[in-house]
Amino acid sequence: MPARLHLVIGSKRYSSWSLRPWLALKQAGLAFEETVIALRRPDTKANILEHSPSGKVPLLKDGSLLIWDSLAICEYVAELACAVPLWPENRGVRAVARAVSAEMHAGFPALRQHLPMDAGRRHLLPAPPDDAQADIARVAAIWTDCRARFGAGGPFLFGNWSIADAMFAPVVSRFSTYGVALSVQGAAYVETVMALQPMQEWIDAAAGDD
Repeated sequence: MPARLHLVIGSKRYSSWSLRPWLALKQAGLAFEETVIALRRPDTKANILEHSPSGKVPLLKDGSLLIWDSLAICEYVAELACAVPLWPENRGVRAVARAVSAEMHAGFPALRQHLPMDAGRRHLLPAPPDDAQADIARVAAIWTDCRARFGAGGPFLFGNWSIADAMFAPVVSRFSTYGVALSVQGAAYVETVMALQPMQEWIDAAAGDD
């Protein structure tokens, strides 16, 4: 019997937005089918539009329901997977987790521009411009603050794995790709996320993308 949920994503080598809900579904233990659309091709836009009204990926299909934003998909997955909490249980801590997730979702344009996602590869990173350096510093500060205040229960930003970790997973991949220098704590967080079995599965698949 086919899975009820169907996630449409872009190439795993490049699609940072797709990684987030894909990880959420994997961590929630929900069965889903996936369609991968090759990015950076002449027919990419047309192929995406066959599935997504926004012309962008990711898109989650649940029957006739379409959800076409990565954070919205993660929120929907959290509601489906009530037995596997994907947000911190404490209301105040959960609010902070949502705040840093939303900041990641909406911000850091220089980081995205100058350190594009290239999963599983290694590149020499020349000195990033000041705006990218500022984005890197802000990400590192978020990680340090969350780990210090909320991370006692485990190795992730809020102790146990949460959607906040999914939202920052593409940045973890970027920092790994470009060898970004981090504090001991920041480097440990990168190592923790990169060691996740679903992250390794994603990176292995990305190795076949051109």
